[in-house]
Amino acid sequence: MTDTPIGILLVDDHAVVREGYRRLIERHPPLHIVAEADSGEAAYRLYVEHTPDVVVMDITLPGASGIQTLQRIVQRDRDARVLIFTMHRDATFAEKALESGALGYVTKSSPPELLVHAICDVYARRQTISPDMLPDLAALRRSGSAAAKNPLHALSAREFEILRMLVAARSREDIAETLHISTKTVFNIHYQIKSKLGVSTDIELMHAARQLNLLD
Repeated sequence: MTDTPIGILLVDDHAVVREGYRRLIERHPPLHIVAEADSGEAAYRLYVEHTPDVVVMDITLPGASGIQTLQRIVQRDRDARVLIFTMHRDATFAEKALESGALGYVTKSSPPELLVHAICDVYARRQTISPDMLPDLAALRRSGSAAAKNPLHALSAREFEILRMLVAARSREDIAETLHISTKTVFNIHYQIKSKLGVSTDIELMHAARQLNLLD
């Protein structure tokens, strides 16, 4: 544990969850919470306002997801240190988060002390992955034919997030507004996603997403 104060932005859409993790984190000085956010938009705004040392952020958020918010923060500040802390245990989510610039990926089923150590690792710019994710993530990275086994691996982080929004029945206009890109860009990425997944219609896209366990 470092003696240097580490200011943390805590991002989770559940107030009770944030309260629990805030108490856990602040039992370990010099870790301290500088701000809390319940959405991706609020997280980005508070990041700009406070410039925290570490962002601890869930993936599932109202509006922009944690990965989308991560991409936006890293685009603004390439030195941002972000730890994804989530219930998602699919290695694809972890890989896309790391590709997007996260320094750590820890599941909420991990022991509480692991979160504290992960924050310190991310602060020190050491990549940290919770042990329950390591076997699947390692298998994913070893597989030379990963894209053939799971076409989601062929998608970029941005494509993966737009796919998640499309299968959640969000319109192209809504996606464009959330991601701060043009509707034309969303249209083009939508087409690229269908091409990479080998489908031609949105009905087929939904069916593929269901087979790939992408639907909640």
